[in-house]
Amino acid sequence: MDLIDQPAKPKEDRKSRTAAAFAVHIFTASGAACALLALIAAVRSDWPQMFVWLGIALFVDGVDGTFARRLCVAEVLPRWSGDVLDLVVDILNYVFVPAYALAASGLLPASVAIPLGIVVVVTGTLYFADRLMKTSDYYFRGFPALWNVAAFYLFVLKPAPWLGALAVAILAALTFVPFHVVHPVRIAHLRALTTTALVVWALLAMLALAKNLDPGLWAVLVLCLLAIYFVGVGFLRRHHP
Repeated sequence: MDLIDQPAKPKEDRKSRTAAAFAVHIFTASGAACALLALIAAVRSDWPQMFVWLGIALFVDGVDGTFARRLCVAEVLPRWSGDVLDLVVDILNYVFVPAYALAASGLLPASVAIPLGIVVVVTGTLYFADRLMKTSDYYFRGFPALWNVAAFYLFVLKPAPWLGALAVAILAALTFVPFHVVHPVRIAHLRALTTTALVVWALLAMLALAKNLDPGLWAVLVLCLLAIYFVGVGFLRRHHP
C-alpha cells in the first residue's frame, strides 16, 4: 500500500502550494475590501473609521510581499499577477479614498478642493504606472503617492485651508522630483532604527485615531519628527545605481 500511495504525495504537495499561494492573493485583494469600507466611512464623514480601514490596508500591503516571496507565489501561480493586484489595491487605498477625503472633508478651500482631489488621483495613478518608481535597492523615487499618510497628517494637524491646499500641490509636484524616500520594510540600511521609528509611528497613529484625530501636542510633535526622519533617511542612501 505504501508503494501505491507514494506517487500521490507530489500532487498533494502541489495542491497545497497552490492553495497557499492563492491565499496570499486573496489576502492582498482584501485590501480592496478595506478601501470600500474606508470609502463608506468617508462618505459618512467618519474620518477616524476611514483611517482605521486605510491603516489595516497599509498593514496588509506591508506584509503580503513577504508571504508572496516565501511561498514563491509568482512561480506557483504564474496566471495571477501579484504586482498588478498590488498596484490596483494600492491605488484605491493610497490615492483614491484619500483624494475623496481631501476633497470632501473641508480641510481645503471649497474653490479648489475638487480640483486638488483630481490632481491627487491623476498624479498618484501616474506614479503607480511609472516603471522607475523604485530604485534597484527599493527606495522610492519622488513622493511615493502616500496620500493616505499625507491626508492623515492634514487631519491631525488641521492647518489653515490655504496651507493644506499648498501642501497638497507641493506633494503632487514632488511626485515627479527624483529624490529618494525610504521603503520602511525592505531597506537594509538603518533597518533597526527605521523599524523602531515605524513601530512608534504606528502606535502614535493608533493613539490619534482613538482620540478622534486629536492626540495632543506631544504626539503631534513626535509624528512630525518621524515624518522628517522617513524623508531625511532617503538622503543617506548608500547605493546609487
